Amino acid sequence: MMNDHCIFSTLRRLGFLRAAILLLAWAGMGVASEAQQAPRSSRIDLEQAIQLAVAHNHALKAAENLILQSQAEEITASIRPNPVFTYDDLFVPIFSPHQFNTSTLDNITEFDLGLSYTFERGHKRQARIAAARDATSVTRSQAKDTERGLIFNVAQQFFGVLLAKSNLEFAKQNLASFEQTVNLSDTRYKAGAISEADLLKIKLQVLQFQTDVSAAQLSLVQSRASLRQFVGYESVPADYEVIGELAYAPLHGNQEDLQSLALKQRPDLLAAQQGVTAAQSQYQLAKANGKRNLTTSLDYSHVAAVNSAGFALNIEIPIFDRNQGEIARTHYAISASQELQTAASETVLTDVANSYQAMQTNDQIVQLYTSGYLQQAQDSRDISEYAYKRGAASLLDFLDAERSYRATQLAYRQALASYMLSVEQLKEAAGTRNLP
Repeated sequence: MMNDHCIFSTLRRLGFLRAAILLLAWAGMGVASEAQQAPRSSRIDLEQAIQLAVAHNHALKAAENLILQSQAEEITASIRPNPVFTYDDLFVPIFSPHQFNTSTLDNITEFDLGLSYTFERGHKRQARIAAARDATSVTRSQAKDTERGLIFNVAQQFFGVLLAKSNLEFAKQNLASFEQTVNLSDTRYKAGAISEADLLKIKLQVLQFQTDVSAAQLSLVQSRASLRQFVGYESVPADYEVIGELAYAPLHGNQEDLQSLALKQRPDLLAAQQGVTAAQSQYQLAKANGKRNLTTSLDYSHVAAVNSAGFALNIEIPIFDRNQGEIARTHYAISASQELQTAASETVLTDVANSYQAMQTNDQIVQLYTSGYLQQAQDSRDISEYAYKRGAASLLDFLDAERSYRATQLAYRQALASYMLSVEQLKEAAGTRNLP
């Protein structure tokens, strides 16, 4: 058998081992908890940017919080009146302590107990609940409309980042290409093929290319910061990157189908339609409030050694105040909400029409560039550069071709970004991201 010292040592080692296991388990839970926390995305595409914005944008969260507030008002609307308990004790001989005895309390002192409750007439509670629920529906649609606007803003800033990235890459390529031309011109100057004046003119042009790079870098930083504001500073790191390129993708579908789709799905129009229902609910509530409530009371009295009970009914006689002013106001409010619904429908149709025409116009502009103008600007620049390097073209002709090429490329990139943005604007106008 083991002696006492061995047993104690074994138990102590087991205690240390158990403590170590618990410590490791606690550390493992901490690591697992940290692993469960979603890491901040360092590279995001458009859909990820939209998802992050919907999850983290504080303005949208504030709008969604209004839904919770409206639902809390539903609870308030469903509350019934509280019963009222009353008690009074009269003729108590506080200032005559010698009379404070059973006989005085039984024959002189008066006790009264009462319980009253107000019964709401006209189905007021049901009308309040219906009005509160309709208001919640309007608030929910308004929050969805805020989300719709947020998604468009995110797409707008995202395409701004893509345009800035494309312009920066193009500016760097131009600078590197022109620096090769400057080096070649310096060699030609040393060989006596060009004058010093021409060499200085070429070197001065480097400033323009360097300025283009600096401007493109600033535009990229600013556009990334603007996008980060919408997706949430806590959701992406400061050095995050966007994934994607400026690309043309033709869109199919006609204006009439998109307008029909928008009339069914636009949340601002749904809010206007629900506003009519909410106005009607307010009208019904105003009519219900015109009905006067009935208050009933049950009283118990102890007077002069006699116990008695009493019943009472209390109702206001609606001679002058029948809530007629509020009934008339809410009735007119129904007409106003119907007008707002019609105005919202017209706004939807106009938004879709304008967005569709803008998309088609930008589509045509992109097609103009891709139909030959891009290639012509490239060929003109290449020919002028080739001829200049071999002394067959003047410096002015080469610089003019270079400027035309650069302006055409930048305009094409801007046209692509405008087209992609017009598609997003059409999605916003239609109220869906899945266009036919």
